[in-house]
Amino acid sequence: MSKIALVTGATAGIGEAVATRFASEGYDLIITGRRNERLQVVKKKLESEYGHCVLTLNFDVRDKLQVQKNLENLPEEWKAIDVLVNNAGLASGLNPIHDGDIEDWEKMIDTNIKGLLYVTRAIVGGMKERRKGHIINLSSIAGKEAYPNGNVYCGTKHAVEAIGKGMRMDLLPYGVKVTQVCPGAVETEFSVVRFHGDKSRADQVYAGFEPLHAEDVADAIYYVASLPPHVNINDLLIMPTAQANATLFNREG
Repeated sequence: MSKIALVTGATAGIGEAVATRFASEGYDLIITGRRNERLQVVKKKLESEYGHCVLTLNFDVRDKLQVQKNLENLPEEWKAIDVLVNNAGLASGLNPIHDGDIEDWEKMIDTNIKGLLYVTRAIVGGMKERRKGHIINLSSIAGKEAYPNGNVYCGTKHAVEAIGKGMRMDLLPYGVKVTQVCPGAVETEFSVVRFHGDKSRADQVYAGFEPLHAEDVADAIYYVASLPPHVNINDLLIMPTAQANATLFNREG
């Protein structure tokens, strides 16, 4: 029987790359996302290339009732989830706190914190009962250090770190692993979303150096999931070679 991985936000970027990597390693996949058309494209690709079963669930992690409806009523053959990758997340806006857009704040808090909690709550009970499983939370260098104008986004990712530490303590008696993976600059849709579709501004974020690719982060996530049962990576920080911290880059490449 194939193992099952659930990946949220799997319609593009890191989420799609993670789903692809796990499928290539023999996993069946549950993939979730807001864009149903993209979900079906990813499903078709994974099933045709790797021959594994893919279940698509079209919902927004911010919607508690939709999360519960979809994840608490999985078909019996999909319930024994081995790995949950809480990938769904975003940045929205890059403003000083006094000019912040409250809608941006709410979107980030609802997605990055509450959405992660809703999904985890729906899945973790089964892992606890089976006394095995692995929760991998995608955080960021922004969860390690704040940077100018990143205020609320950094706050949400700091929250992911604290929540992950608490999860690890609470689930310790049940053998459920919890890992946090924190990438630096990754060239995906991230900056386009942050800048509300302004691609020219987004491109400037990655100018002059080679950022991480979604596949690089997917490799790291699969690595921590592939370790023996007695080994857990609590926290993994992965950066481009050209990035020293949240704000310092070598842009001469």
